[in-house]
Amino acid sequence: MSNDLVSIAERLDQAILTATATPQLPKGSEIEAATGYAVQAHGIELRKARGERVIGVKMGLTSRAKMEQVGVDEVTWGRLTDTMRREEGGTLARADFIHPRAEPEVAFILGRRLTGEVSLAEAALAVEALAPAVEIIDSRYENFRFALGDVVADNSSSAAFFLGPRAKPDTDIANLGIVLSINGAPREIGSSAAILGHPLRALVAAARMTARAGHVLEPGDIVLAGAATAAVPLQVGMQVEARIQHLGRVGFSVV
Repeated sequence: MSNDLVSIAERLDQAILTATATPQLPKGSEIEAATGYAVQAHGIELRKARGERVIGVKMGLTSRAKMEQVGVDEVTWGRLTDTMRREEGGTLARADFIHPRAEPEVAFILGRRLTGEVSLAEAALAVEALAPAVEIIDSRYENFRFALGDVVADNSSSAAFFLGPRAKPDTDIANLGIVLSINGAPREIGSSAAILGHPLRALVAAARMTARAGHVLEPGDIVLAGAATAAVPLQVGMQVEARIQHLGRVGFSVV
């Protein structure tokens, strides 16, 4: 990887460590998605060198409307590390982030290896459990603005996540009602059908896309299927809760 790309990875890493926004890449210097994944991988190596461990992946741009909005025809993905996982019912320190936002998601916990071109049925068989989740996205770029390759380089904006109680893997998740509440009042309402028409399609995409990068989804890995509603900006004092029909609830407070 060129020195310029290494420099981008290091700049994004410093933005994470210092919770300080970094400027967008100069006009005309935006990178392609494939290059963005190389930068993302280098950034993850920097985190692993500090002792972090990859425990799964998150999928992004899993809404058809969102894909059309940014002019792409495939979802994106990023890595999840153990330090990104926060305790359900616990707290999220606002000062640790730049401009964090919360998204309710369906999470898969895998019971067997899953990689490459797989069918919906094969993906379903690999799931050991389901869970409600909230992902905290936090673009490291100023004003939460970026091009496609730039956001891929930034680990698809993934910053932290909360995982709720496990649910049975054979739960029908095709069209579940989802509510994201702030301080007890519903803020965003949606359906799991907004995730590529069915959240399992996000898991199929995860197996295919990660395999291209030589990354294999292993037993125990967590896969976040993507946002089912718009993201809500977080501020100190908020009590956040996601409720997903048949899966349960997951919540935290912002301090």
